[in-house]
Formats: sequence, structure tokens, C-alpha cells
Amino acid sequence: MRRTRWTLALMGAALGACSPADAVDRIFATETGAIRVATLAEGLSHPWAIDFLPDGRIVVTERPGRLRLVAADGQISDPVAGLPEVDARGQGGLLDVAVHPDFAANRLIYLTYAEPGDGGANSTAAARGRLSADGARLEDVEVLFRQEPKVRSTKHYGSRLVFDGAGRLFVTTGERSDARYRTQAQDLDSLLGKIVRLNEDGSIPGDNPFLGRAGARPEIWSYGHRNIQGAAIHPETGELWEIEHGPRGGDEINIARAGVNYGWPVVSHGVNYDGSAVGTGRRQAAGMADPLVTWTPVIAPSGMVFYRGAAFPAWAGDLLIGGLRSQALVRLELDGERVVAEERLLRPLDRRIRDVAVGPGGAVYVATDERKGEILRITPAEGR
Repeated sequence: MRRTRWTLALMGAALGACSPADAVDRIFATETGAIRVATLAEGLSHPWAIDFLPDGRIVVTERPGRLRLVAADGQISDPVAGLPEVDARGQGGLLDVAVHPDFAANRLIYLTYAEPGDGGANSTAAARGRLSADGARLEDVEVLFRQEPKVRSTKHYGSRLVFDGAGRLFVTTGERSDARYRTQAQDLDSLLGKIVRLNEDGSIPGDNPFLGRAGARPEIWSYGHRNIQGAAIHPETGELWEIEHGPRGGDEINIARAGVNYGWPVVSHGVNYDGSAVGTGRRQAAGMADPLVTWTPVIAPSGMVFYRGAAFPAWAGDLLIGGLRSQALVRLELDGERVVAEERLLRPLDRRIRDVAVGPGGAVYVATDERKGEILRITPAEGR
């Protein structure tokens, strides 16, 4: 069993009072030393994802459908033009953003979003385009992936993008929440509740696990997922780790392996929102993988990264996860595939943490899911 620390970490001194509408500049004690948390940019409408350009500027999505660039001094650009149309109802809109690892040569930026369809239906889609030299627009935009079928729902889009470092791209999806759709997470002819694996140009890798199987979508990497809003490549093993929302209880971390069934909605560590049992009412079943760790009550995870950087040597290899319901940045210490300790940071700020990223120099950045959302920068407090 993992050893959970409920110290909450941020019980230290503050640099003045702070409400959700105020810029943040505070110092907190943590289990590994004091940290400074400061607002870099504010006034963003429900920012969903952040990533970094080689020059240090941040690319940020706003869920209503805008992509912006944030300079090192916090200046926010006008919306980047040329984006595809998004369906910004409910949990949908413009979602993840990922800068291509070779951006300096190709200027490619990848996006996921809720793509509108006929009669109010929609689904998760992934596209890429080239950022113009002046940063004002995306050019040559092409759709690489469309989740099928499109359905009438405004929930559970999943939607994280992860490059594997070897020319492949993972896209996480959701099972669209409604009971009439969710069982498709178990169906290999549907892309609901799946992780898909593509080449960076959207084509299908020749070693995907279901390629050539009758009745199975060749894009599928793994299945039986609920709503994956956090995913990252382990820096040592190269495997994809993902974290997904449970229903009432049962948030879970998995290592997403080729062809594996992760159980939703047949088994779950949570229950439905009305208290009824999920699927069989069991937590385990033959042929379905058990999660590495679960949370009940939920943290409502969104965004995750393995920490690598010089700023926080004590965090080396730790997993950092954004928490919406928990209003925390959750730091997990790992021993191989075991979680051995947990610390919850930022809770006194009362912010929903939507995404987390490590920037140049090892500073940690988080995006807050608020009507007037922020990008917060976390650095060691020494020298303040």
C-alpha cells in the first residue's frame, strides 16, 4: 500500500492575502523545502493546456476556442488565427496543445478539440498546423484524427496528446459519459474510451496491436478507459502512463500497454453518481488490468508530467498531477511502478488545477480552470 501524506504541504507563511481574483505571489513550506508561487499571466478564459516553444514562450489553449502565446513577462498575445471550428459546450471546446519536438525546424503545433458534427453531435479530434513566423496564425491546418462515432454529449472528451520520442503520437479519449454510449469503451469497432496511437502525420503505425484484426479499429492502442485527461511518457522506461477520472470515487493511474483492457465500464473502484454499482459492481475481472493506484474521494485529475529539471532536485522522477476537485497540485513519489508517498500542493489557493508543465530551467507551471484563469509559476523560494 502506498504511504499517503496528508500534510497538504502549503501551510507556510504567505506574502499577503489572496483571493481567486487576485494575482498570486506567495511562499509556502513543503516537505522538500519552501516554494514560491506567483502569477505569470491572468485573465484567461478556462485555460485547458500549456506547452513551451523553444524560445520559452508558452502556448496556451482557452476552452472557448482560442489559442494564445504568453511571453516570459506574462504578456498575452491576441488569439492565434486559423484554428479549426470547435464545439465549446459543456466540457468541450479547444483542449490540449502539444508543440512538436522538432518545432525549431517544422513549426508544427498539435491540438485536440471537440469537433462539431451533424444534429448537435460531436467528438474528440486532433489536428496540426504550422505557426506562422510572426506567431499570428496557424497555417496548413490538417485534421489527423476524428473519434468515431460522433454522439450527442457534451462530456468526457479525454484529450491529451503525447509524443513518444520515436515518431509516434498518443491521443487519449473519453467514453462520452452517457450510459447509452459508455459501454462502447469495450468495443474495438468504436473509438470511444480508447487511447489511440498514430504516426505524427496521422497515419497508422504498422505495429499497433489491433492492426489487421477484423472488426477492430487499427488506431486503438488500449481500451476500457473512462475519461483520460492526463498522460505522460515515463522518462526511463518510455512507457505511457495515464490518469483518468473515476465516477464517484475511483480515479486511477494506469500504464497504458498495447492491447490491454482497463475495465471501464465493467469494473471500477468507484460507483455511479447516484450510488449504484458500476457494471458488475466489482473492482477486478479476469482479462482486465488493475490500476496502479486509485483515489476515493476523487482528486479529479487533469494534466500530468514526470518532473525533470534542475530547480527541484528533490522532485526528480516524481509525478506531478493537476487536481480539479482537490484544488491541488498532487506530487507523487515513485519506486518503480509503486506510489510510495503523496503530497498535495497549492490547496490554500483554492484553484482548480487543469494542467501542469515543466518549463525551461525546471520551474513548474500550472494552468487554473477558472473564468478568469491564470498561469502560475512555481520556483524554489531561496533568494526571495
